[in-house]
Amino acid sequence: MPRRHFLSGLGVSLTLPWMASLGQRNETSGKRFFDESPAQPPTRFACIYFSNGVEPEHWWAKKESGIMTLGQGLSPLQAYQEDMVFLKGLYNQQAVDHPSPHLGRVPNLLSGAWVSSDQNVIRVGQSMDQRLAKTIGRHTAIPSLVLGIEPTEMRLEDGLSMLYGSCISWETDTKPAMKEIYPARVFDLLVGDGTGRPLDRSVLDQTRQDAQSVRSKLNPSDRVKLDQYLDSIRSIETRIERAASEESLEGWQPTLRTPSMQRPEKGVPQDIPRHMKLMADLMIMAFQMDRTRVATCMLNNDLSQMNFGFLDGVSGSLHLDLTHNGRDPELEAMYLKTNQFHVQQLVYLIERMKSLPEGDSTLLDHCMLLFCSNLFDGDRHQADEMPMILAGGKRHLPVGSVVDVSQLPKQERKACSLYLSLMQKMGLDIQRFGDATKGLEGV
Repeated sequence: MPRRHFLSGLGVSLTLPWMASLGQRNETSGKRFFDESPAQPPTRFACIYFSNGVEPEHWWAKKESGIMTLGQGLSPLQAYQEDMVFLKGLYNQQAVDHPSPHLGRVPNLLSGAWVSSDQNVIRVGQSMDQRLAKTIGRHTAIPSLVLGIEPTEMRLEDGLSMLYGSCISWETDTKPAMKEIYPARVFDLLVGDGTGRPLDRSVLDQTRQDAQSVRSKLNPSDRVKLDQYLDSIRSIETRIERAASEESLEGWQPTLRTPSMQRPEKGVPQDIPRHMKLMADLMIMAFQMDRTRVATCMLNNDLSQMNFGFLDGVSGSLHLDLTHNGRDPELEAMYLKTNQFHVQQLVYLIERMKSLPEGDSTLLDHCMLLFCSNLFDGDRHQADEMPMILAGGKRHLPVGSVVDVSQLPKQERKACSLYLSLMQKMGLDIQRFGDATKGLEGV
């Protein structure tokens, strides 16, 4: 970065013009980048994760003669067949090979990386959402939104840290992107400057104290120059504000300028369906306001302690117990209900996003939603395929289709091939990710 003098305050910096009072400067010219407003809304990505797999007998989709039929586990999606892609047969080889049936198959969900078996070392791999965030996150105040419902756990399980079971989003090989489970904190993050602090609309209000400090060090002629400079910034602010109010700014603009919901109450909601819905609403608001373009949400942790007794016909067992059911018919029936409940959370996102106009289409058309789990048959810890559904993203995805790679050779069933395709559709110039060197055929 060129050596310049700055005024700064609350995360905002202004580059000062050259002033004799501040001494000589020695700059190296370089390419300047301008974040111009695109003509079309940007593409967003979100991953919604649910733990411990599915009831396999009821998790399927087929399309014959142009008609798609769905298994009972997917029944809430019946009305949205043309907004989804059913994916069958994708998996992570490193997860299959890992000795831990749970913690070796969660943190690498979005990276395909090996999970360290050394309990003294936390290491997995950077997840694809964070790879996206590091590239396209510069366009937004918040590079990525990482959400969850259950708190991050730090106990040991299978000799490994439950940090692995609590995080699917990893900034680096050794650093998880810690999820936020408090809706009120997420709200503050979205309506502030990306750090949870209130956002002042005027840049100068945030830099005034620094400006006064600089002003005291200037000679009279440079003080005049500084005042003229600050006046010009104020003039630009006023013109942009006026143009925005008149909707005369060129190119695409966020459809939402102020929050569309009230700040949630403090604390963690004790009603699980309400908690999940709040997080979905906050994710949608973040996309509408263009505060971020990348998000993940864990509906529950692996080895989840969540109790689904709020569902009709489900009682007496934690989610983990329902998934490890030993083929007990009564427990399997309750397991199916939890699968359907998780699918309903995807349906809620689809319905809301589809109802929100954006340009000449809808928010859903510009959002690629990945709904998935780390296991297929949770009772068997089956990891040689993963339940996956894509929704939305009509500009990029073959919605209304079934992509079945389950009968193909292993090298053509890599989940990282899907991630590579999605990142390329988001604009990344990338030819390799994880164990994949080409995108997924059909997507």
